[in-house]
Amino acid sequence: MTSQNIPVLMYHHVGPEGGSLTVAVEHFEQQIRGLAKQGYHSLRADEIEAFFKGEAVPEKSVVLTFDDGYLDNWVYAHPVLKKYGMTGIMFVITSLIGEGPVRPHQGQGKTLPAWYPHQESKARMFGELPDQVMLRWDEIFAMQVAGTFEFHSHTHTHKRWDLLSPTAQQKIDALGEDLYDSKKCLAEKLGAVSSHLCWPQGYFDADYLNVAQEHGFKYLYTTDARGQNVANGDTSHIYRFAVRNRGFPWLRQRLWLATHPTFGPWYNRWKQRSDAKKQQKRVKY
Repeated sequence: MTSQNIPVLMYHHVGPEGGSLTVAVEHFEQQIRGLAKQGYHSLRADEIEAFFKGEAVPEKSVVLTFDDGYLDNWVYAHPVLKKYGMTGIMFVITSLIGEGPVRPHQGQGKTLPAWYPHQESKARMFGELPDQVMLRWDEIFAMQVAGTFEFHSHTHTHKRWDLLSPTAQQKIDALGEDLYDSKKCLAEKLGAVSSHLCWPQGYFDADYLNVAQEHGFKYLYTTDARGQNVANGDTSHIYRFAVRNRGFPWLRQRLWLATHPTFGPWYNRWKQRSDAKKQQKRVKY
């Protein structure tokens, strides 16, 4: 049988403890082991493209996405994915990827790099110490060889040009340069660049879409969980749901809600109404 609906999972950090945008490695392994035991196949980019073109993919298909390019994805997520034969899709902020030797990862019996929670990681990545929390190119090459990750664009700078630009045209020009630099960097370092792009902070508008498509990006990943990715569906709005710091039973239930042809859409509509009510309360008070 072939899948008619693929869930796309969104991770950021995998670390020694859970927290904001972080799944503890213990829970991450439970999730990946559970997927493997249940017979799930993690789709690569070419398989995702085939699915959206209406071609057959395994019935139990899932997409594992990781945003930004954190060092902890190499230290903690990579060995787990390798252990269970799964592949992740990583969207990297190309200007923050560094140079230098490969650092140890879990399972090698070596002292691991220091780990920082999300807010501390954010301060370092956009400050003077990005190498403490971000990947190096040689670590990316090692994961490519191992088959645990594929690498795609999360822009070059991760900046919200809609907030930084005084005019719409300046926004368009700045985003175009950002995407151009990201593609150039990926092509030079990895030898190729794909048509897959993940929006920084999940933001996009009509101008963003036009610029991305003009630069050859066709598969655009959002942070919007309120919809389903179906065969022959809209590749300019790929839905993803954030993975919580919980074990596989939670993930199994969330996958069911994300893909069920009846209860899935009902759940999404209910969550949209709930989100709207929460927003109204925030505006009121």
